[in-house]
Amino acid sequence: MTPSSPQTPDNTGAGRSRARRGKPAVIMLAVAVVAVIADQLTKLWVVSTMAEGQITDVLPPILRWHFIRNPGAAFSIGTDYTWVFTIIMVLVSGFLVYLMFRVRSLAWATALGLVLGGALGNLTDRLFREPSFGQGHVVDFIAFPNFAIFNIADSCVVSGVILVCLLTLRGIGLDGVRTPSGKTVTTDQRNDDEATR
Repeated sequence: MTPSSPQTPDNTGAGRSRARRGKPAVIMLAVAVVAVIADQLTKLWVVSTMAEGQITDVLPPILRWHFIRNPGAAFSIGTDYTWVFTIIMVLVSGFLVYLMFRVRSLAWATALGLVLGGALGNLTDRLFREPSFGQGHVVDFIAFPNFAIFNIADSCVVSGVILVCLLTLRGIGLDGVRTPSGKTVTTDQRNDDEATR
């Protein structure tokens, strides 16, 4: 008869807690990867099937494809400073990757994954499309009446930012704990909340 050995951390609640903490990071990464793939595939389709400047009606008069290359930001702002937007995207993407290892909420993971995927989608254009590395023009093609022409990456960024705003307004932090307006949450309360999730 052998003496009983103490449980290892992986067989205890601590091990399960670490697994739960890692899940949001995986979700965020998966959402970002899907966003980048969808963005780049649609841009590849546009570049290979349309001529620059071409307009194709999809659901007239509401939706049409209008292939343009944008050296600037949204609404073609800052067209002479493409490299600035490249640097900004690199910094934003780096910060979001940093947050990926700190996020504990699936909702925040989804929101930040959308923003990260959108940023990386357009950053890919900046780095690898014409006219040169770091100053590439972003492929835009989704057009609505009286609105900017945009792409899937832009849609992901906007959707992610809207989710971030909603989560912030509801007082939900990166750890998934909801903080009532005007109140602080103690460490014990936060730990109790995590234990019940």
